[in-house]
Amino acid sequence: MQEMKTPKKSLLYYCIVALFILTALNLFVFPLLKDIHIQDVSYNVLMQMADAKNIGQVEINEGEILFTDKENKQIYRTGKMDDPNLTERLYTAGADFRSISADEMSPMQYFFLSFVLPTLLFGFLGWILFRQLKKRMNGGANAINSMTFGMGGLGSGSAKVYVKSDGGIKFADVAGEEEAKDLLREIVDFLHDPEKYKEIGAKLPKGALLSGPPGTGKTLLAKAVAGEAEVPFFSISGSEFVEMFVGMGAAKVRDLFKQANEKAPCIVFIDEIDAIGKRRDNTMGGNDEREQTLNQLLTEMDGFDSSKGVVILAATNRPEALDPALLRPGRFDRRIPVELPDLQGRAAILRVHAKKIKTAPDVDLDKIARTCPGASGADLANIVNEAALRAVRSGRKAAVQEDFEESIETVIAGYRKKNAIMSDKEKMIVAYHEVGHALVAALQSHSAPVEKITIIPRTSGALGYTMQVDEADKTLLTKTELLNKITTYTGGRSAEELIFKDYTTGASNDIEQATRLARAMITRYGMSENFDMLALETVSNAYLGGDSSLACSPETQTKIDLAAAELVKKQHEKARSILAENTDSLHRIARFLYEKETISGEEFMELLQKTEKNSENRD
Repeated sequence: MQEMKTPKKSLLYYCIVALFILTALNLFVFPLLKDIHIQDVSYNVLMQMADAKNIGQVEINEGEILFTDKENKQIYRTGKMDDPNLTERLYTAGADFRSISADEMSPMQYFFLSFVLPTLLFGFLGWILFRQLKKRMNGGANAINSMTFGMGGLGSGSAKVYVKSDGGIKFADVAGEEEAKDLLREIVDFLHDPEKYKEIGAKLPKGALLSGPPGTGKTLLAKAVAGEAEVPFFSISGSEFVEMFVGMGAAKVRDLFKQANEKAPCIVFIDEIDAIGKRRDNTMGGNDEREQTLNQLLTEMDGFDSSKGVVILAATNRPEALDPALLRPGRFDRRIPVELPDLQGRAAILRVHAKKIKTAPDVDLDKIARTCPGASGADLANIVNEAALRAVRSGRKAAVQEDFEESIETVIAGYRKKNAIMSDKEKMIVAYHEVGHALVAALQSHSAPVEKITIIPRTSGALGYTMQVDEADKTLLTKTELLNKITTYTGGRSAEELIFKDYTTGASNDIEQATRLARAMITRYGMSENFDMLALETVSNAYLGGDSSLACSPETQTKIDLAAAELVKKQHEKARSILAENTDSLHRIARFLYEKETISGEEFMELLQKTEKNSENRD
């Protein structure tokens, strides 16, 4: 879609224009107008008019003579001749010797140029100033801050207007959200052919709410609906309705729907609607600006006629925070979840963005999609762009597989630290730590395969990491798989304890992840024998990372802490036991990682298998 805007012109702009016009008139136009009635004649004309006593005023200069007729209606100019009797002849003819001015000879012209024209210019400037002041006064008195939308541009409103264009966004430009696109295609079809729906009595949904995590393409889907329907697209953020003065936001809502009805069929998109649509409670007073705006929005959505083809789309990351009155049928008739893409969706999104850059023929986007589970559409677009930037830095004309793999690490863990200096001892500790994670993961069943191990520091603060990649996305996780994850988290600390008889601060993130997962198993997933299937924790803002809060007594919280500590401790002992039984593999792989700094999952498995064969031969 192509955004259309008309820039606002301030009072200073009009003042500059008026001064420019006056300056141009004084420099170029007025001098020409002053000379426009001066007529050049021969010296004979002067003599003839003197003989006929038809001379009015005369001005004799060094190189010319200016004179008028008896009625002073016309100014004549002639050259000066060697005529000693000229002055006497003119005096006899009744001439009046004085300085001749064009302004004096044309009073009407002087009046127009000196008074009328400047008055008109500054009068126009004052009229513009009066209009602007009147708008502001009406806005303050009536709480009106109108949004003047139009096909050609905007007035004083904050909304952006997009009109159809050849290069507009279509559904083909949005990948990975097939379910959401299927639900929105019906709205597009209604806007194209409303008659077939009216024949059966079906009505167009008044509104559709797009909800999902950040970066999943909610705004992009809304633009794609307008692009497919080829109708005007009004876009505004929910926060732009909230003003300092009570009633201003409500006035914006009224004017928005008024202009949308005038431009129907069209699509109105309100981004981050939770800014004005939060659940009403006792903390909001009756005159609160946000509540006034929400009430006006509810009223307008009840009042407009959906048969005209006005569709309200809204997006939010917090659907649970919206007021129930806003979500009921008849206002937002449809709830369209825009979730994080699955494996096929990630691959499709990567292909869409990879078309915009040059890639090598052997790039495997499916493999890239498998290595970034949980990535949103925005993350995937960033990965493709980072791959292209890395290719340019490396002097290549096209992005290769290595560029994409490195870009994933950049997005996940940050850029490589080029100036990071670790001592040999620290580097060896990090190597054993990461191999401890990898070995525990590889030697357990129901655990994701190891894809990569590195001890190169990153800008995120990580001194190294172990990447595990499942062959396919998992929607459900068993208790065994969750316990194995906790065991893998404790593998790094277990390796430090086993080899160095001490431990470092490097396991802080592992401890945090293991603790969070253990508590979730107890409080949310019902995987504790002590509490059975009892929900002890509630989660809000699921799309924004999830804020959890316990819903139990202090005594139960103490029991939860003890149960979580016991669970983590048990898996920690399991990790130590696994590494103690495979010390040779731990030493061999850790030294190899220390030398190479980064090893792939295939190299890791080859080293592990060789070590196991050597152990069997010794036995």
